[in-house]
Amino acid sequence: MSVFTAAEIAYLGSQRLGRIATVDSGGQPHAVPVGFRYNAHEDTIDIGGHGFAKSKKFRDAKANPRVAFVVDDLASVSPWRPRGIEVRGVAEVLASGGEGFGRGYDAQIFRVRPRRIVSWGIEAARRSATVRP
Repeated sequence: MSVFTAAEIAYLGSQRLGRIATVDSGGQPHAVPVGFRYNAHEDTIDIGGHGFAKSKKFRDAKANPRVAFVVDDLASVSPWRPRGIEVRGVAEVLASGGEGFGRGYDAQIFRVRPRRIVSWGIEAARRSATVRP
């Protein structure tokens, strides 16, 4: 059974760009857009990109694996209907897996294992859930 609802999984599958927030060794936050995929087999968010293994976000996640990931958009502007999902969790740094993202992507990725999920505008009610490791 997934930690995500069916509607959250469908929403994640409809999007390709999210934002990852990491924290560096000095405690400074860093948030940037990233490519991602929902990994149904692992029930995780896999994050990768071009030049990914040389990026600040990659170095940050290796040093401090606690991350937050957000995907959001506007379902409508009239009426105003924002929707999105925030996933807080632990990033597992992996040497391979990014090849499946597309041509030119680095092999290295990190896999975000959810610990807290908050979603809005995806289902009738806002959802907030703590996930047990």
